[in-house]
Amino acid sequence: MTSHKTAQTMKPATAAKKLGVYLQATPAEFQEGAVSRTELNALQTDPPAWLVELRRTGPHPRPVVAAKLGISIAGLARGGITDALTTEQVDALKDEMPEWLQKERATQAEVRKETARIKERNAERAARSN
Repeated sequence: MTSHKTAQTMKPATAAKKLGVYLQATPAEFQEGAVSRTELNALQTDPPAWLVELRRTGPHPRPVVAAKLGISIAGLARGGITDALTTEQVDALKDEMPEWLQKERATQAEVRKETARIKERNAERAARSN
């Protein structure tokens, strides 16, 4: 019995998510076909011009926008940002620094501090139990 090895493929939406790009901004041929693991690896290691430009100028998906702003995705929604933004729009938000963004950044800083505290506490407990 011989096994036939088939290439593992993923939907374009999954590939776009892994590449950190907004699917609707990718070329039609990318959106219409399945992407193999080999093709994804090639896009990551040697990105074509369209991917480089898309990563540089956007539009960026919400997880990328949230990371660029230093807030959570939920914070974006609370701030009324539900669509993809370009790098220019993200930079404009950073320059304006609206009140909601200041609050979300403060909230995110508290979350990071609490996460670090819990991690440290758990490490101490683990060290004591050994």
